[in-house]
Amino acid sequence: MDTIYIKDLEVFANHGVYPEENKLGQKFVISADLSVDVRMAGLTDELEYSVNYGEVSHTIQDFLQKHTFKLIEAAAEGLAAELFCRYSLIRALRLEIQKPWAPVGLPLRTVSVEIRRSRHTVYIALGSNMGDKMAYLKEAVEKLSKLPGSSVKKVSDFIRTEPYGVTEQDEFLNGVLEMETLLTPQELLAQLHRIEAEANRERILRWGPRTLDLDILLYDQEVIDTEELHIPHIDMQNRDFVLVPLSQIAPWVRHPVLNRTIEQLRRELDG
Repeated sequence: MDTIYIKDLEVFANHGVYPEENKLGQKFVISADLSVDVRMAGLTDELEYSVNYGEVSHTIQDFLQKHTFKLIEAAAEGLAAELFCRYSLIRALRLEIQKPWAPVGLPLRTVSVEIRRSRHTVYIALGSNMGDKMAYLKEAVEKLSKLPGSSVKKVSDFIRTEPYGVTEQDEFLNGVLEMETLLTPQELLAQLHRIEAEANRERILRWGPRTLDLDILLYDQEVIDTEELHIPHIDMQNRDFVLVPLSQIAPWVRHPVLNRTIEQLRRELDG
């Protein structure tokens, strides 16, 4: 990915733990490295294919002057979210906010906070076999599209499937969606649990009936194994109700552990 650099932009703003900092204000120095694919801009000489660094600079100034934060960590996090929201071509960024002559009671030139954030591509499985199944799935898609720093890119067809594990229950309606998000895997998992709870999901029996089931299948090419979270989803390669809709919207995506595409996994499962 190509990079646009903004170095040492000076902004007078009102951020700090102490009341006098919020009242009197002080100088902050901001640097931003923006990961943007500028190939088309270079070939066409058209700004629409790149990010206007002048506009970005004014966005940085406007955001930091419009808001007041106690911590420059919070200022950096909020500013990063603002830049991602305003400029869809930014795929990732490094952002540094320097606070010259911070009031620490010692001679010091500057302190700074640097963060790195990026957009992530996630695939989520949806399922329901209680009540109005279609309504539960559509409502989940709508809620996922409204998560902070997130957008739903593709939604598969919803397919009817036989229950998995515990077979003496109603058939399921299943699907998969692709979304882009700034949320971490753990933050996203918490949001999925919230959406399930709002659909009156009860975790009584493993593989039992449920109003709504949401599972993270893939998160970029990350491999995560914790007590609460396993990515890629441990059993996805054995589930046709996952592979069939997932292959519809992302057949070329490669499983980061098995090193095979979703389409290959689907064909292998079909035998």
